[in-house]
Amino acid sequence: MVLQEYVSTPQLRDLIETRRAEICVVGLGYVGLPLAISLAEAGFSVRGLDVAADKVQQLRAGESYILDVPDASVAKQREEGRFRPETDPAAAIAGSHVVIITVPTPYTKAKQPDLKYVMDATEMVRDSLRPGMLVILESTTYPGTTQEIVLPRLEQKGLRCGEDFLLAYSPERIEPGNKKFGLKNTPKIVGGVTPDATATAAAVYASIIDQVVQVGTPRVAEMAKLLENTFRHVNIALANEMAILCHEMGINIWEVIDAAATKPFGFMPFYPGPGVGGHCIPIDPFYFAWKVQEFQGCAKFIELAGQVNDQMPEVVVRLVQDALNDQKKSLNGARVIVLGVAYKRDIDDMRESPALHIIERLFAKGADVCYHDPFVPTADTAAGTFQSIEFTPETIAAADAVVIVTDHTDVAYDQLLAHGQLIIDTRNAMKGHEDSRIVRL
Repeated sequence: MVLQEYVSTPQLRDLIETRRAEICVVGLGYVGLPLAISLAEAGFSVRGLDVAADKVQQLRAGESYILDVPDASVAKQREEGRFRPETDPAAAIAGSHVVIITVPTPYTKAKQPDLKYVMDATEMVRDSLRPGMLVILESTTYPGTTQEIVLPRLEQKGLRCGEDFLLAYSPERIEPGNKKFGLKNTPKIVGGVTPDATATAAAVYASIIDQVVQVGTPRVAEMAKLLENTFRHVNIALANEMAILCHEMGINIWEVIDAAATKPFGFMPFYPGPGVGGHCIPIDPFYFAWKVQEFQGCAKFIELAGQVNDQMPEVVVRLVQDALNDQKKSLNGARVIVLGVAYKRDIDDMRESPALHIIERLFAKGADVCYHDPFVPTADTAAGTFQSIEFTPETIAAADAVVIVTDHTDVAYDQLLAHGQLIIDTRNAMKGHEDSRIVRL
């Protein structure tokens, strides 16, 4: 379909409701690809834009690189002509009625927002922006990004937001590997620059999501996402600090949390671990902490929680070192297997994974480090590139210590218990087993 010179908001709404709207998803990662395929499955014609030519080629062949998106789903939408992956921005955007930006928003080494990908994607959209388009930003960011960064760039060629095109923000809520809550049954927040933008963006998402929550402004939607992840960030930090203190006192923190969780009100269990990973928890709170500095504010809880969570890889390495020392062994020269390098259970996502920092620290202290992860065949770290080893009775027995960093389901924990010399358990994967060889966080 060739986009008309001008599409009114009622016409655009009708195109959306009748599945005749052309949609472009910019960025085909953990957020963008599931969204693009879901929209295609709902009957829309979807173009997926990504600058990574190898990913686009893989998708064109009907193959997925995201675990939550089966190859069969991609292949079917390709065969039926509803999903077209592209590397050319003009080819992907120019004929679209709706453009959804789902690019990464990392931070710098100083933990300041890096909006390069958002700005690049916005400029791609600007160059092909046509009257009547709806543009939606999904990338997690600080309050004000949609109106302070995206809007002025889109208007650079003369079109005016609210008059010539619509602009909205809708934070992604994808959690890789979550079998209970996916795109369809996780409520979607939408906040537009104008009421028409809010309602029109909500109509897009209502075609694939059970519940759409409309809020008054993009800033509210942006802040809601940051509050969600800051809540988790702070409470995980509390659990981590309690774990460190309980370890010193000889108290099993996991048993403590389970006991506290029996209270039916006023308590929600959060669990300690080797550190936080993924895109959301390690990064998003610091977008807000950076933004509040404009208002002479200081996000003390966020910064303190960051200090606690950031120290956890070093805490784990000290646990390994102390446990080996109790066996009259040195970490320098010890054979250490890191079990799991993905940032969470049963996924292949290594973004901000604490396992990478643990490997680097163990390597720096002279350990002979290797890892096993059934989902990640190769891991690039500052200490070099590592290949996942086989996890067999022989490799387990040959290791001075095995550090459980990610508690994947498909791991032979029974073999680990039978043959391991020393087990450092940061995830309570060995729950129910009492053994002097097990050292828990």
